[in-house]
Parts: sequence; structure tokens; C-alpha cells
Amino acid sequence: MKIAACQMVSGPDLAANLATARRLLEDAARQGAALAALPEYFCLMGMHDSDKLALAEDEGQGPIQAMLATAARELGLWLIGGTLPIKAATSERVRNSTLVFSPSGGRVARYDKIHLFAFDDGRESYDEGRVLEAGGTPTAFDANGLQVGLSVCYDLRFPELYRGYAGSALLAVPAAFTYTTGQAHWELLLRARAVENQCYVVAPAQGGRHANGRRTWGHSMVVDPWGQVLAVLPEGEGVVVADLDPARLAQVRQQLPALGHRRLG
Repeated sequence: MKIAACQMVSGPDLAANLATARRLLEDAARQGAALAALPEYFCLMGMHDSDKLALAEDEGQGPIQAMLATAARELGLWLIGGTLPIKAATSERVRNSTLVFSPSGGRVARYDKIHLFAFDDGRESYDEGRVLEAGGTPTAFDANGLQVGLSVCYDLRFPELYRGYAGSALLAVPAAFTYTTGQAHWELLLRARAVENQCYVVAPAQGGRHANGRRTWGHSMVVDPWGQVLAVLPEGEGVVVADLDPARLAQVRQQLPALGHRRLG
């Protein structure tokens, strides 16, 4: 199965972001991808964190979800829809949600980001908890017999989440890593999650300078179960495609059966 990670430099214009996402998904399909993933906040990187509140959709309806469902159906893709704001229990918060659609256009999974990012190095600071409500349920889905575990961005720093997906063929990590943290830790953590769980990782990211002044690290990539980076895009819009090979997955797990050697957890 060919899998694709789409990289974007999203801005505050919803329609423009959706059009870019559709174009990149079409490119992924042309390259033979059966599964494609969009980055975190693919639909909006606003001027302020609170901008996403105005675009929050009810679960199951809205223009963002409609675009994802239509793209999956028309392009015949398993589509991991990055993240979009879904209304939470209070109007002051939203869930940062990954929705997954099958090639028929039906929604097959929803994952709400569990770990909320906070960072302050004296020059730049972020606190997602100001507008996001954390999820609490790990979620996986089946794509043509391959289990895919879902996560988002900052989740990458919490290996216990991924241990719950042990045995999965693929882990998905839509992200918008800051340039600072991405430069230091992005590839390191992605390869670690692939190696320790002996699975593929697809990591679509935001990658560039955004209208709000923020710079994201990019480096969307696909990593194999041995920790090898199969494809990467450093910065800017684009698509990277690589093969998820079940035979390679089985080979790694057979020659080093670490998952069967676990004694804790």
C-alpha cells in the first residue's frame, strides 16, 4: 500500500486552505497513494488561537467535513483528515479532532488530541489549553486489514499512547511542530516511535512561515519499522509518498521480536 503525507503552510483563509488540501490529495492519488494524511490545522492557521472557535463544526456536518468526505470518495482514498475544530461542551473551547474517511466517503474514526502543547522559551510561547479541550480516548481504525493508530503532534512525546497501539501496521502523526522544537526533536521522536513499536509512521506537517508570523518545522515524512526515513519534504507545500510493505513489517518483527519480549505495561 502506498501512503502519502501532505505538507501545507496553512493561513487564515478557510477556502484557500481547503482548496490547497484538495489539490495535494489529488497529487497523492495521482502518485498511487491508497492512504493520505493531511497535517494538523490544515484548514486554518489563524491570526489568533481563538480564531478556530468561529470555524468549529458540529460533529457530522460542516464544510470542512464535507470536503474531506468528498475528497475521500472522489479520489478513492483512505483519508486521515489532519485536524479540524469540533465543538466541545463549552463554547470557549473546541476539540482538536482527527477524522478519518474511507474510500466510500464514510467516516470511520474520530480521534481528539489528548496531550495539549504548552511552550515558553522567553521568545515564543504557546498554550493550547486556552482554547482546546483535551480528548481522552486512543483510537485506531482498520484500512484494508492494516490497523492504523491515531495521534496528533504533541502526543508524539508520550510513548505510552503508542504502546497502546502495539501491533498496528501504521501510526499517524498529523502535526504543526514549531520550528524550534521540530528542529531539535521531530525526526528523533518519529523514528523512536517507529522503532519501539516496529511499525510504519506517516507524519504530515505544517512547514513554513505562516501569515500569523509563526514558523513551523515541516519535514513531513514516512518512516519504516527499522527507523529508516523513506521520504521527507523539508519545507513548503507538497506530498511525500512511500510504500507500506507488509512483508517488511513482518521481517522486522520476526528478526527482532521485541514486542513479544515486553515485561512491563
